[in-house]
Amino acid sequence: MFSRLIATPVRRIAALVAAAALPLAAPSPALAWGEVGHHTVANIALANVSPATAAAIAELLKAEKGLGTPKCPVTTIAQAGYWPDCLRSDSWRWAYTFPWHYQDGEVTLPAFDIKANCPQTACVTAQIERSRRVLADKSIPAPQRLEALAFLTHFVGDLHQPLHAAEHAHDAGGNGVKVVRADGKIDSLHWYWDKDTAEGALALMGPPLVRAYSADDRAALATGGVEDWAKESWAIARDVVYPQVFGHAPAEGEKLSAPVSITAEQNAANARIARDRLTRAGLRLARLLDEALGQ
Repeated sequence: MFSRLIATPVRRIAALVAAAALPLAAPSPALAWGEVGHHTVANIALANVSPATAAAIAELLKAEKGLGTPKCPVTTIAQAGYWPDCLRSDSWRWAYTFPWHYQDGEVTLPAFDIKANCPQTACVTAQIERSRRVLADKSIPAPQRLEALAFLTHFVGDLHQPLHAAEHAHDAGGNGVKVVRADGKIDSLHWYWDKDTAEGALALMGPPLVRAYSADDRAALATGGVEDWAKESWAIARDVVYPQVFGHAPAEGEKLSAPVSITAEQNAANARIARDRLTRAGLRLARLLDEALGQ
């Protein structure tokens, strides 16, 4: 989640390709990606890390009081995964972290550029790497490593939401595009992907997303690195998200004049994409946590 607010004239604050043939998820309560989606990514990761990593996470969670965020508890990895969004309630203290949630690449450009739109490491790809390094460094006090665990868990989830890695015509990751949701309400395209697609993914029938995956599944899905994951999300936005609402690949600077309805067929396809992204995020996060904590 994490819909973007305006902090300065030029800075936006981050809100939050085919679907893989994986088992579908069981129904889940209707909550935004920002909470249920991030909980899901975190819990998939916890179900797939080594016992040593799970023990290290449990030990770090004991340092929760050192975070100094009583309104945003971190007593489980699921809460840790949502913590960076919860910090919006204390924006006076944490606003400097808000641009870390995204890195928007213009979808009409030839490719995603990981070096662009990341001023002084204030973007999601750079902060995943920073958080991983802090988490892995046992010389750093436990509260700071727990903070890094929360940021890492959250940002891996964010990067797998297509509109945290893409935008068109400076629309702040789809926040400037209006769509008509299934309930008839008009909202931003970004919010639709934060909320409706994740709810659709979690409502698909089948085995739950949160489970121990096979070694073959992990090998197939826990692939690549941060730049690869960003390029995947950007490509989904370029090839699926924006063509859906424009009816074609948008031209440079092209804008919509009215809200666009998302069809039932598009909703179903988008839910499958979101399911795949949540699954990949969880398994890739598990790999990072094992690398940082499992030794």
